[in-house]
Amino acid sequence: MKSLISINDFNKEEMLHVLDLAEKYEAEPNCPIFNDKVIACIFFEPSTRTRLSFEAAASRLGARVIGFASLAATSIAKGESLKDTIKMVSNYADMIVMRHHLDGAARYASEIAGCPVINAGDGANQHPTQTLLDMYSIRKTQGTLENMSITMVGDLKYGRTVHSLLQAMSHFNPRFHFVSCPELAIPAEYRHFLDSRNIPYTEHHTLEGQISNTDILYMTRIQQERFQDPMEYERVKNLMSLDASMLTDTKPNLRILHPLPRIKEIATNVDDRPEAYYFEQARNGVFTRMGIFTYLMNQ
Repeated sequence: MKSLISINDFNKEEMLHVLDLAEKYEAEPNCPIFNDKVIACIFFEPSTRTRLSFEAAASRLGARVIGFASLAATSIAKGESLKDTIKMVSNYADMIVMRHHLDGAARYASEIAGCPVINAGDGANQHPTQTLLDMYSIRKTQGTLENMSITMVGDLKYGRTVHSLLQAMSHFNPRFHFVSCPELAIPAEYRHFLDSRNIPYTEHHTLEGQISNTDILYMTRIQQERFQDPMEYERVKNLMSLDASMLTDTKPNLRILHPLPRIKEIATNVDDRPEAYYFEQARNGVFTRMGIFTYLMNQ
């Protein structure tokens, strides 16, 4: 019984296999091969794209979906423990998709559940399925995953999508450029991870001069829900933003990704630019999650 909690739960070959499955499902999205399965989508934290794309992926594969979309809709609001909730849900489903606000909650769930668990985001820790759809988007737009120059912008401290993506792309000889205010810099543990693998990276406090040689510009929002001090959030929330006027003298293959939702970090005048790929990226999530379901169900 295999779960997907961290992107490191998949090796390079497994990740590429899921991407190949996603490509197959994009060509033929309706494949009801799991009409005898029940998938529980339990979201203790708000979500739009992740929850709906998981549910769409399960439906296109023929599975039935049960679950809830907020903490208020659960017995945890009455005082039930997470352990008891997971134990009960795993009685009803063949697989659990879970989002939780606490780091490590998904790993804990996988250790007590009676079925595989997919981490749909746990606090500021990991978001492995977003990483796989990001990789699918990179491969689809660039034709390869190898030797990419990737600029990551915004909330690099709490950004679980950033943390998962840099670990996954470490298999493919990348170069990273991190752009953030000092308070939201990439954590030391991820710098050490890159150093241990001799993966080059640079750190900057402004986007100026960082776009022209980039293949993938990965924008992230400043996550208000991760800040304990509201004043700190107000001070940094608009420091990193991208405008169409900044997209001059760029590489022709440049694509802009964003895990969404977008607030003010990408101006709407970027949306119609050929470099903008974030809405197509979200669409790719359905096919990628179909691939993840298929791989884990067949283990």
